[in-house]
Parts: sequence; C-alpha cells; structure tokens
Amino acid sequence: MKYEKKQPGRRTLLGIAAGIGAAVTVRLIAAEPAAAPTGPAAAPRMPVAAGPPAAAPRRPSGYRLQPMVGRAAEAAPRRRPALPPVRTRPFEELPDLGHAMVLTFDDGPDPVHTPQILATLRRHQVHAMFFLCGEMADDNQDLVRAIADDGHVIGNHSWTHPLMTGLTRAEARDEIERTSEVIRRTAGDAPLWFRAPYGAWNRNVFEIGAELNMEPMAWTVDTLDWETPGTDVIIGRVLDGAAPGVVVLSHDAGGDRSQTVEALPRYLPRLIDQGYRLTVPYRT
Repeated sequence: MKYEKKQPGRRTLLGIAAGIGAAVTVRLIAAEPAAAPTGPAAAPRMPVAAGPPAAAPRRPSGYRLQPMVGRAAEAAPRRRPALPPVRTRPFEELPDLGHAMVLTFDDGPDPVHTPQILATLRRHQVHAMFFLCGEMADDNQDLVRAIADDGHVIGNHSWTHPLMTGLTRAEARDEIERTSEVIRRTAGDAPLWFRAPYGAWNRNVFEIGAELNMEPMAWTVDTLDWETPGTDVIIGRVLDGAAPGVVVLSHDAGGDRSQTVEALPRYLPRLIDQGYRLTVPYRT
C-alpha cells in the first residue's frame, strides 16, 4: 500500500468470522532445526470461518512446520516442498512451535518504518514474518533483499491490498501472482505464505494460493495499530494476548506506523523475559 487506505469493513469481516466459529487451531509438528521430522502434520482440529469455505476436501499435509532459529535453517539444503492442499480456513495459530510466538508485519516494505523494525529485530536476534504488498516490494527492492538477508520469512499480501472477495478469479490471481513474482525476482525465492488483505478469504483465494505453492496465514492477536491507538495500547494488546503459538499482526506500512515502531522495542524484551521464543514457521 503506497498510502493510507481506510480498511473498509474490517471490523465487519472479523465480526462475521467470529460469529461463525472460534479461532482455528492447527496441529503441527514442531522440532528444533537439527531434529528430523517424525510423522505427518495433522489437519486443522476446529473449523472456523474466515470467508466462504473452499469446496475441495482437506487432504493430509505433505510437509512439516518447524521453528527457524537464527540462520540454522540455512545449513540444510534448500528444496521446494510439495504443493499444499487447498485449505478451507487459514492458519491462525501455530501451537506446535512450543513456547513460541510469531510476529508478523503487513503492507510493506516502507522506506521509513521497515528499516527501524528490522534494526530492532536484529538487535534482539529475533525473526519475524513480513507480508509484502507487491507494489511496495517493487518500489523498495533493496528493503525486500534486506528482509531476506536478515533471515525473516517473506509472505505475499497481494499487489494493491484490495478486498480479494470482491475480485474476479482472474483479478485475484493477478494480484497474488504478480506479488509472488516480484518477491521471487528480488529475494531469490517465491513466498510460501499468503495473507489476504482484511482477512477476507474465499474459495478463489484458497485455491490460487495453493496453486502458487502458498499456505494461508491469518493471525491470533490483532494490535489494530492501523488505528494509531497509542504506543501503550499496542504494547498492552501484544502482552495481554501473549500465549504459546500466538501469531501477532502489526503493520510496517500503509500510513504512519511510528507507534508500531516505538512499541516493538518495549514489548519485545518483555516477551523474551517471559520465556517466549520469537520465531517463524517454515516448510520442509
């Protein structure tokens, strides 16, 4: 997103999802980087709506999720995992990563706020997930490379941050495919994760994501930092929501994200002091 976009119907979308079911919990296999995987990942335990469900039945996953700690994951040969199944719900929690949490940042990269967030994460030796908008990635390719070089996971967040459920299948594919391509061309690898803007999912989005070798990722804790509620409020939301497997949503672009930048170095040490590993999932 190149400029502040009012998030149309965000509370409505989240309210609909909450009214249909509780947060999806996905049972995953987790291990230290040096450990070998020990069995198939299980299917989601609880159905939860985050948009109309896909028609395709869920199939057993052909990969594992493991925490990436530092650059240890780079010691293993890089290989592309099997295409994922077509999901009917996004991942919202990653409980099998152990006593860990996942920090995610959407809408960037932004030339002002992203470097400051990267510096804080680097100082604390923490990795996060960055869901990039294609137009921002295309305009800030040096930052895309910096995110990748620091060992963070890069995800796809569409090209222009539209409401995906309002697009035709061709339009949705163009938004997603173009973004994957610019990330692949700039960072060296296509993304393996997709997050729908506004958390709006439908059958087309799930199917296109799977066809492009991406898993759908949502979140557990929304800081609502796009509302600029105040640095202390953002910190409180993260700390109040802290729990094993939690995925935290923040933003590094799309408007004035100075509160997000200020909050991160204040809550991050407190999470670490509470024994949380701030890590990222990766597919093998």
